[in-house]
Amino acid sequence: MKQVLGAIVLVGAFTCSAFAGQEPAATKPRPAATGEKAGSTDDAFMKTAAMAGLAEVEHGRLAAQNASAADVKQFAQRMVDDHSKAGDELKALASKKSVTLPAELDQKHRAVQEKFEKLKGPAFDKAYMAHMVTAHQQAVALFERESKGGKDADVKGWAAKTLPTVQEHLKMARSIDKPGK
Repeated sequence: MKQVLGAIVLVGAFTCSAFAGQEPAATKPRPAATGEKAGSTDDAFMKTAAMAGLAEVEHGRLAAQNASAADVKQFAQRMVDDHSKAGDELKALASKKSVTLPAELDQKHRAVQEKFEKLKGPAFDKAYMAHMVTAHQQAVALFERESKGGKDADVKGWAAKTLPTVQEHLKMARSIDKPGK
């Protein structure tokens, strides 16, 4: 039990740090005097959303191998399917906006993946689901901000369209990540 709790705390720390370096750039507008184009906050949102989605797919693929509980495996497959679809939509949108999205995990998300790779069975299940709750709480906040305050109508619209799915993921993750499970 101590190992499971330790893994959860460790993964939680990596989760928070994984988003910590990205979210402010996606939500805090920069002064126009820097010479950046008006859509820079929308661009940052797209990059942050793409990185988070890419991580969901990679973590989900690993969960399909390392999880022991059927509901965790089913949730993981849903993450792979939904985030792959959303990622494809976002890639098309970013291409129209001439925004280059990340194609592989950054160092922070890679560190989380590496921690997950060391876990199997119930320890993996607990750590993965705890991470999914935290990651989706952050994603919901990110998508809500963009859907309400985005400057680019297309990006704002995509965020608003995708938000209900992200909210559903959070609800599912919370239902699986129950105490005593």
